[in-house]
Amino acid sequence: MAAMLMRTDPFRELDRLTQQVMGGSGTLARPSVMPMDAWRDGDTFYIEFDLPGVSPDAIDLDVERNVVTVKAERPALDRDREMLAAERPRGVFSRQLVLGDNLDTERIQAAYEAGVLALTVPVAEQAKPRKITIASDGQDRQAINA
Repeated sequence: MAAMLMRTDPFRELDRLTQQVMGGSGTLARPSVMPMDAWRDGDTFYIEFDLPGVSPDAIDLDVERNVVTVKAERPALDRDREMLAAERPRGVFSRQLVLGDNLDTERIQAAYEAGVLALTVPVAEQAKPRKITIASDGQDRQAINA
């Protein structure tokens, strides 16, 4: 089957333009990202997002038609600390995925463990291959793959 997942990142172009305008150094923070893996195994599609340090209560998962939106918030650091390094993104960030019509968005399951948000999306029943019986005038009927 063709690609079932399209990645949309509306901040990528904005980030590129900001780096060009600011001469590459930029005073604006780079948009936060959620690294993701996605794969298919049989009739199930799996998506995992890395969200270390994010409380499960700070994650929102919304599905509208075939668009999945994951929004998370990592709290700001204590301003009284003298930071030696602060590389992990903070604040609110989100990511949208456009799922193919062959996936059943009504039956998405989500779990969060060890900083990984795991989504399980089944292939829609109407997208699964099926056999169709062909009738003929004779007594012999045979099934062929559709």
